[in-house]
Amino acid sequence: MNTAKKYFEKQLSVPEFKQSYLEEKVKLDIEYQLEELKKDIQSCKPSEEIIKKIDRIEKYVLSV
Repeated sequence: MNTAKKYFEKQLSVPEFKQSYLEEKVKLDIEYQLEELKKDIQSCKPSEEIIKKIDRIEKYVLSV
C-alpha cells in the first residue's frame, strides 16, 4: 500500500474528515450526473432516456 493511500485511510478514521469527504463526493457525483443530463437534453435524446436519468438522480439524492 502506498503512502498516500495509508494517509487517506487514516484520515477517514477522523469523523469530521469522513463527513466532509462524503459530502463533497456526493456533490461531485450529482454535478456529474446533471452535466450528463444536460448533454442529453442538448443533443435531443428521447424523453424516455432523459426521464430515466432524472429518476436515477432522484433516487440517488433520496438515498443520501
